[in-house]
Parts: sequence; structure tokens; C-alpha cells
Amino acid sequence: MPRFSIIVPSHGVAGRLSQALDSVLAQSYGDFELIPVCDAPGSPAADVADTHAGRDSRVASVHSPPSAGLSGARNTGLRAATGAHVLFLDGDDTLAPGALAALDARLTETGDVDVLYFEHERTPWWEGEPTNPAAPLLAKTPAGAFPPSQPPQLTGVQLPAWSAAYRRAFLTDHQLTFPEGPFTDLGWGGLVTLAAERVAVLRSVVVRHLLRRQGSRLNLPGAHHHQLLDQVDMVLTRAAGSELSGALFEQLFAVVLKTASRPERLPSGHRAFFRRAGRLYRSHRPAGFHAPGGSVGVQHRLLASGAYSAFRALRGVNRSASEAAERVPRPRMLRTRLRYARDLRRPLDPNLAVYCAYWGRGYACSPAAIHAKAAELAPHIRSVFLVEPDAVNAVPKGVEHAVIGSRKYWEVLARAKYLVNNANFAEGVVKRRGSVHVQTQHGTPLKKMGVDQSTYPVVAAATGSFAKLLGRVDRWDYNISSNRHSTQMWERAFPGSYEALEYGYPRNDVYYTATADDVARIRRELGVPEGKTAVLYAPTHRDYRAGFDTGLDLEAFCAAAGEDVVVLLRAHYFYDQGRARSSGRIIDVTGHRSSEDVCLAADALVTDYSSIMFDYANLDRPIVVYADDWEVYRETRGVYFDLMEAPPGPVTRTPEELAQVFRERSYANRASTALRAEFRSRFCEFDDGLAAERVVRRVFLGEPPEAVPPVIPLAERVPAPAATLVRS
Repeated sequence: MPRFSIIVPSHGVAGRLSQALDSVLAQSYGDFELIPVCDAPGSPAADVADTHAGRDSRVASVHSPPSAGLSGARNTGLRAATGAHVLFLDGDDTLAPGALAALDARLTETGDVDVLYFEHERTPWWEGEPTNPAAPLLAKTPAGAFPPSQPPQLTGVQLPAWSAAYRRAFLTDHQLTFPEGPFTDLGWGGLVTLAAERVAVLRSVVVRHLLRRQGSRLNLPGAHHHQLLDQVDMVLTRAAGSELSGALFEQLFAVVLKTASRPERLPSGHRAFFRRAGRLYRSHRPAGFHAPGGSVGVQHRLLASGAYSAFRALRGVNRSASEAAERVPRPRMLRTRLRYARDLRRPLDPNLAVYCAYWGRGYACSPAAIHAKAAELAPHIRSVFLVEPDAVNAVPKGVEHAVIGSRKYWEVLARAKYLVNNANFAEGVVKRRGSVHVQTQHGTPLKKMGVDQSTYPVVAAATGSFAKLLGRVDRWDYNISSNRHSTQMWERAFPGSYEALEYGYPRNDVYYTATADDVARIRRELGVPEGKTAVLYAPTHRDYRAGFDTGLDLEAFCAAAGEDVVVLLRAHYFYDQGRARSSGRIIDVTGHRSSEDVCLAADALVTDYSSIMFDYANLDRPIVVYADDWEVYRETRGVYFDLMEAPPGPVTRTPEELAQVFRERSYANRASTALRAEFRSRFCEFDDGLAAERVVRRVFLGEPPEAVPPVIPLAERVPAPAATLVRS
């Protein structure tokens, strides 16, 4: 049997699970089995686990439903474990390099103790120095193995379950399992302490625990805090008469008092919590127990006597003033600030929705698609699109709009129940209780995004304050995703408490609803000559360059690619200056409002690293990657996967190679088609023409998740036809 079984629950952390598993597989000590516990086969975490299992036979995942909670996941992993010792690792934590070798060496020194406690680092989710909270506690213990009663201050209730290695036979002999409930670590730690006969410590860091930006779920407000008392009651009932009863009593009630002193954690039932805690205190208090001194001792005495009002007067702090200060609106002009503040005091309008795309550049992208579908399915909703002054003329007739910065702009932002954006609303916009913010995103991430940009100096400098960015993320209620890759990367790049809606990108619906007549009309509007092969060239932004450079001599490309080729040039929207660069066989479509129209008009796509490739893949038309500076881009911008290893079509590095692909039509051969098919199966997962309807039904109409239209399988979807090319 292996030396170690490492159990990794993964619910809610699929975006970082690969890092946890990689940290185990990279260990120099290799005698272990790795057991990821996933929600169900086919879940995002299961896909990650299966990928690792395909690379390493020591990985074998098991499944536990989310309804079973963390305790159920760990117990499922325990039943599957066969190793001599068991470790637990949260799905967003990592093992320190050399950790397993250090554990093996220490267990060889101490013998097979029941429990080996070790140090861990608590790492701030983004920045700051890590801390080692277990070090002072473990420093006071004997050098070798010892009974738990010898240093009574060391009990499992002060340490998380993943800060120890457990002898599996010890757990089996005592039938130890994780108790149900959100505070399972507390109950587990107490039960393990009471059952153990020999323990030891390792005074070095084994686990690096990532502190989540949202904080521990256990600290969130809710009725689950009442279950803390269930764990306390269970452990202290088991501890009655034990040498450890005094230490366990004091440490468990330190946790209880911490919760009791924060009324905001219990929006209702705080008095009931306090009274039950007092009854447990009196019934479980060991004989001869002396309360600690100082203010903590006063809290003990008030709890013991059931003096709820006095306890609230001592410890209850009203935080509403500070919360209100954080929510002060920040429009620039005094008169506007006063009006906005006034409107924030008015009731939300339950039938008002506000939309914005690309910081007000116009009626575009997924917000426009949702707007149109809402007009169809939820006509009772008044919809207002926010635009910059120079984009007003581009707003379609019949679409109500507000100019950014105007009085109407701030009024609708203050009163709208629904706010939809593909970027972010202004810094001063307040997230009101009851409002619903929908983040649609505007692409699938190949390049690093959000806080993942922090380690890339050029990008980080241009991004600005990450703290402000995350303040904007905190306003999101829903974040839309078009594939599981995006879901996982958004979780990493924009840590927040929003719900991911894996509905597909609404802006991509048109790729399945447009007809041949629509394609022909768009080509005429763009000026594509009839019968010509329109190649869309869409390079992305380079953070290390100033200004726009096509990176390719397009006239020379047309001449070399063939007489029937014309190029639709679409620069990144950062470079839309309203000046067309059309000439000869080059048609500049950078300023065209709809990138979806441009894609529908194109028979093939040439791009470097632009996210347009993920959207265009829905059309199942040829895609060619022109990667003349991939290594530089990857090092300066950062990427989430190696595009060169998983491209949507042929990869070219020079203008000559690119022209040859078109001249010989190899972009449409069997190998290119196979690459595109694999790419589509991965990145066109949820785009099927019904994304906008799903969003409207779920968000605006309040329909339950199971009532929204299911995703149509990829093989059954029929994309819009190309004008001159036959799709495989």
C-alpha cells in the first residue's frame, strides 16, 4: 500500500484544482495515491481530475454530491484511501515542495504515531506576506512522540483538518469520520484528539493555504452558525471525564464567543444562539474550571449567567455607520452627487434595466443581444442603453438610451433593478440591496486577465488598482460563461461571490440564427465583392507596443494568397479612431458596430491571439493562426494555455507561410478540420443560439435553473452558412 493517501475535495474550486494536484504530483517523494473528490462525472473539477489521471496512474478521482458538503467529500475520500497515512488538502491549496519527503522522514523518527501535526502557511489570496499561525503552538510541544494530554494546549480544534497526517488504521479502528455540518473541522479535531494515544509534530510548513478573497464561508451571515453549537455539544459530551476536557472546553468556547460577539453573522436568532450556548456552557463546564482573566473572562461569566443584554452592550458593535460610509456615491460634480444620493434613497424600479457595452462605445455585444431578447420575452421591462455622446447616432431607432455622465444616466443607475455590462460600470456606481448586476464578459480568455495580470509588470501598470477592480467585481451577481475553461479562469481572475451562468455568450446567438440572406446582406453593406473569399484579419492588442500596427503587409498577402482573396481588417477596439484604412483589396471594418456581422461576412479568419477566434469557431469556418511573436506575447502578457499546442487550425509564423496556406487551400484540408473540431468541442461548449433567452428567463423572469432551455449538443447545431466556402 502507498505511504500516503492525499484526499482533495474540489467543490467550488475547479479553477485552482489543477494547481493543487500539480503540487502533489511534483513532490520528490512519490509513494502516494492522490484522490480528488469531485461533484460528479463531467463536472468542471472532474474534467481537471481526469486530465491528471490520464497523465499519472497515482491519481484516481471519486465523486461526492455537493449536497453532502465538505464532510461528505472527505468521508468519501477516506473510504477510497488505501495508504498508511491520510492527508487532506483543500482544492485551492498546495503542498510545499519537499513536503511528503519531510513527513516521511519525521514519521520514520517518531514511529507510526496516530497523528502528526505540522505547520502551514496562510497565504493572502493576492498580496502580502504569508503567516504561519501553527508555529507558536507546535513550538511548545515535546521533541518526540507524546500523549495528547501532555501538552493540553495542542488540540485538533485549533488546527484545520489539513494541518495533520493521520494513521489510517487509527482512523479505521476508532471509526472516525467527519461529522456533518459546516463546522466539520471543529468536530473532527476534537474527536481525533480524544481518540489519539500518541501524537507528534513536524515543525516545518507542509501546506500552503490560500486565503480566499471572500473570506471563509463559515464567517458569512446565516443560520449555519447554530450548527457550531452542535459540534461543541458532541465533542464535549465525548470529552466528559477526560484529561482533555478542560482544554477542549476553553478552546471550543473561544470559538463560540467569537461568533456570539459578531451579531451580524446571525441576522436572526442571535438571542437564541446565546441562550443555547449558555446552557451548553453550564452543562459541560468541567469541575474546577477557571475562566480566563480580562475581558474574555467577563464574556465567559456573562455567557454562563445568560446575561444576553449585558453581553450585547459589551461586545455588540453597530457597524452600519462604517458600511454606509463605504457606500457613499462618488460622481464628480456636487449637484450630480446630491441628485444621485437622493435617487439612491428612492425605491428600486423592479421593471427597469440598464445596459452598457465597451464603456459606452455603442449598442453592441452581449448586452445588446440580451436587450433585444428582453424586449421579446419581458416587454414589461423598460430598458435603457448607456452610451458616450459620440455614439448616440449609432443607437438603433427605438432603443432608449442615456448619455454617460448625464442626469438621466445617474438616475437610471440609481434606480434600476437590473444592470448588464460586458465590462464594468463606473467607479462611483453603488451596488444597491436588491439590484442584480450581470457581467457578460466579452471574450474567452487566452491571455491572463484580472488579478492574474499582477505578475506581468507591463500589463499590471496599465491595469491600475487591482483593489478597485475587485471592488467592481463585488457588484456582480452573475457572470456569464461560454465554456468551462472560461468559468474556471474567471474564478481565478475575478475572485468574487457571483454565480457563474454557463449559458453561452448571448452575442454569439446570431451565429446560429442568421440565414444565408443575412450573410449576403452584411457582405453587401461591408462592400465585399460578390464571389470573393473574404478573409477577416483581426490582430489583438500588444501591451508592449504603442499604437496599432497590422503586423502584416496585407496588400502583399492578398497578392500572394490569390486573386479571389479580399481582407476585412478589424483592429482591436482600442484602436477604433473612426478613420478607415481601406485601400485596394483591403476593407477596414474596425469601426463597424458589430463584430458579429463582420464574422458572419468572413469566409475565413486569420488572427494571432485575439479572443475573436473562440467566437468565430462557432461558425465552423476555417481559422488560421498567425503567430509571429508568440514567445514574446506569452512572456509579456501571460496566457492560460499554449495555443500552439491546441490551435483552431494551421499555425503560421511568417507572411510567406500564411499566404501559402491560402494559396494551397490547406486551411480547409482534413488536418485543419480536425483541429477546428477539437477546438470547437472545448470552447464552443454552451454557445447554441439560446444564450440570451437563458439569461432573460433566469435573471429577468426569475425562472429556476432547471426551467431554462438546455444546451443543444454541438453535433446538432447548424451554424449560419458561409458565402463562398463549404463547411466540413
